[in-house]
Amino acid sequence: MNKLSNIIIAFIIMATVLIVGGIFYTVDETEQVVVTQFGELIGEPIKEAGLRLKIPFIQKVNSFEKRLLEWDGDATECPTLDGKFIWVDTTARWRIKDPLQFMKSVRTEIGAQTRLDDILDGSTREVISRHDLSEIIRSSNRLSEGQKEIEGFGLTEDFSQVVINPIEVGRQELTEMILKRAQKTVSNYGIELVDLKIKRLNYTKGVRNKIYERMISERKRAAEKYRSEGQGRRAEIEGKKQKELRQIQSEAYKVSQEIKGKADAKAIKIYADAYNKDPEFYSFIKTLETYKNVVSKDSVFVLTTDSDIYKYLKGINIQGESSF
Repeated sequence: MNKLSNIIIAFIIMATVLIVGGIFYTVDETEQVVVTQFGELIGEPIKEAGLRLKIPFIQKVNSFEKRLLEWDGDATECPTLDGKFIWVDTTARWRIKDPLQFMKSVRTEIGAQTRLDDILDGSTREVISRHDLSEIIRSSNRLSEGQKEIEGFGLTEDFSQVVINPIEVGRQELTEMILKRAQKTVSNYGIELVDLKIKRLNYTKGVRNKIYERMISERKRAAEKYRSEGQGRRAEIEGKKQKELRQIQSEAYKVSQEIKGKADAKAIKIYADAYNKDPEFYSFIKTLETYKNVVSKDSVFVLTTDSDIYKYLKGINIQGESSF
C-alpha cells in the first residue's frame, strides 16, 4: 500500500513539475511562435493557433506579433536636388513575415523598430535628394483636381490654383519610390513593409522665407496672367457691344427716317387737299400760324402796305375802329 502511495505521489510530483516547467503552451490567433533550444532555433515557425507541447526547462517559446505593426519615426532633415533643406516626417506599417529570419537578425520588435529607423530614414533622404522641392510638395500639375473651365472664357474657377512650373514626378510617386527601396532592404530581416506615408513636410528656417516669396511671386504672376486675359476679354466684349449698339442705332435711325418721311408725305398730302378745297382759307390759316411763330408781344415790324404778311393786318380794328 505504501508502495502504491509512493508511486502516486511521485506521479503527481512529476506532473506538477512538467506543468510548472511549461510542457504545454498556447499559440494565440494574433501570434506566431518560434521555439528555441539552448538558444538554437528548432523546427519551423508555428503560425496556427492551438495548444502545443515543448520540452520543459530546455526549450523556450518565442512569440511574435502576427498583426500589422506601426512605425512612426522622427522627422528627418533632407536636402533636395535644387539645394533646399526640408523636414520630412514619415510613418509606415509593417509585419513580421518570416519569424525565423526575424529572430536571427533583430530578435525583438524594439530591435526591428531601431533597424527600421535607419532604413526608412536613409531611403527617404536618398529619394528626396534626387528631386526638386516642387516635386516633393505637389502630387500633380494641378493644385486641386476636378477644376472646370468657365464656358467661353477658358479660365479656371479658382485663379489661385494655377500651376506655373509643371512637374514630372509628384509626392505620391516619390512615396512609392521610398517604399520600394526600403522594402528590398527590410526583407533581409524577415520584415514585410506594407505601406509608407509622408505625414508632414516642413521647411527649415533658412528656406521658409524664400519659399513664401516664391509662392507670392507665382501667385502674382498667375493673377497678372488672368488679369491680362480678363482685360482682353473685356475689350472684346466692349467692342462687340459698341458694334451692336451702332448697328441698332443705325437701324433705328433708318426706321425713324422712313416713318418720318411717310408722315411728312401724308401731311403734305393733307395740306394739298386742304389747299385745293379752299385756297383762300388755307392761306389765311397758314398766315396766322406764321404770326404765331414769328410775332411776340415785343415784336416790332416795319412793313410796307403791299407786303403779303401785312394783307390780313390791314383790316384789324384799333380800339374798335377799322384801319381801312
